[in-house]
Amino acid sequence: MQVEHKIKLTHAELVNIGYRFVLNNFSCGIAYKEIKTISAECADVIGFGSYTHSVLIEVKVSRSDFLADRKKPFRINPERGIGMYRFYMCPEGLIKTNDLPKGWGLIWVNALKKPKIIFNPFCMNNEATGLRENGFERNIQAERDILYSALRRTFKRN
Repeated sequence: MQVEHKIKLTHAELVNIGYRFVLNNFSCGIAYKEIKTISAECADVIGFGSYTHSVLIEVKVSRSDFLADRKKPFRINPERGIGMYRFYMCPEGLIKTNDLPKGWGLIWVNALKKPKIIFNPFCMNNEATGLRENGFERNIQAERDILYSALRRTFKRN
């Protein structure tokens, strides 16, 4: 499947698409976009479901950004990162499946802004179901920091 990357989507557009995708397709009851905490990793999208279920979507709009991502400390040591299940989301054709780090999935977004799972290492049929299998060892404290930060902001507003 060789697709040439020609689609222009902004980072913000992809983050919004990823946010809706996590909520509608990955059994996540809550999700956050670009939430900043004391943790080193700022997820583009992170969703949480029951049974310690968490899904990270890292958005990329350029090859250089994708390649630079590999140098982050929590990519070099995946157990320091967040997300039991991790996916890159990008314009169609920007990232290929053979570019992916071990254990990562891939979601392409086409010119009509429709996302499609290209590779799901957690489910053999590339659907968003079956995420309870495999997954990363992850930084539970960093995930709790995200949830605490979000709840604290909600509490302060009320």
